[in-house]
Amino acid sequence: MTEETGVNAHRSHASKVPELVLSFWIIKIAATTLGEIGGDALSMSMGLGYLVSTAIFTAIFLVAVTFQIKAVRCHPGIYWTTIVATTTVGTTLADFADRSLGIGYAGGASLLFAALLGSLAIWYWSLGSVRVTEVSSPKSEGFYWVTIMFSQTLGTALGDWTADDAGVGYAGGMALFGLLLAAVLAFYFWTTISRTFLFWAAFILTRPLGAVVGDFMDKPHEAGGLALSRYTGSAVLLVFIAACILFLPHRAGQTEDAP
Repeated sequence: MTEETGVNAHRSHASKVPELVLSFWIIKIAATTLGEIGGDALSMSMGLGYLVSTAIFTAIFLVAVTFQIKAVRCHPGIYWTTIVATTTVGTTLADFADRSLGIGYAGGASLLFAALLGSLAIWYWSLGSVRVTEVSSPKSEGFYWVTIMFSQTLGTALGDWTADDAGVGYAGGMALFGLLLAAVLAFYFWTTISRTFLFWAAFILTRPLGAVVGDFMDKPHEAGGLALSRYTGSAVLLVFIAACILFLPHRAGQTEDAP
């Protein structure tokens, strides 16, 4: 076997998504919380508005996802930078749709849920699988990141809808989405439900959890929040995520047919 063949064989079996272990989900929840606070910091605290902020974060996302797709292997720093970019875009884009366009949280969530299902359906029709352990080619990564973008934006709308319109509040929202994630975890350990379905369910649910945690941290006391500075909160979360990337073990997920 030549060296080139060996590299290609490795790339065909190594996913560009990190292994789905506890550290993955810890960083994911921190990243979604950062997306909520960071998105609000730019659009609200800096006064740039939802549309301009979305354009800025979209540009950052496009740069990050270009590096991610061009990388020859799973690189935690690039991967999580791209995830954070999707969460910030998701925050400002959902707020723009829900508030500036006037379709409301219910309308925005319904539209984004349909877009998410459509993305997964096209991905499955095109490649025959939506398993993240098989995200190793530019085409599969393209579908993966489009689906991630829809899921992050949907999660923002769901979190805001639950905490605000549904009257559950921030603490109630955290409890609700925490319980739903616990249910997904129970299904993982004690049932034979599709692991791919459970991954996407958990991935989507971590976003509204992060949204309500972020809102709880930065909203004023009279609104039920802690009134923390968005800038301080964003900085703390960035340091935490960077520390997790630097000091926690990371490796690429492996496809099911890997030797």
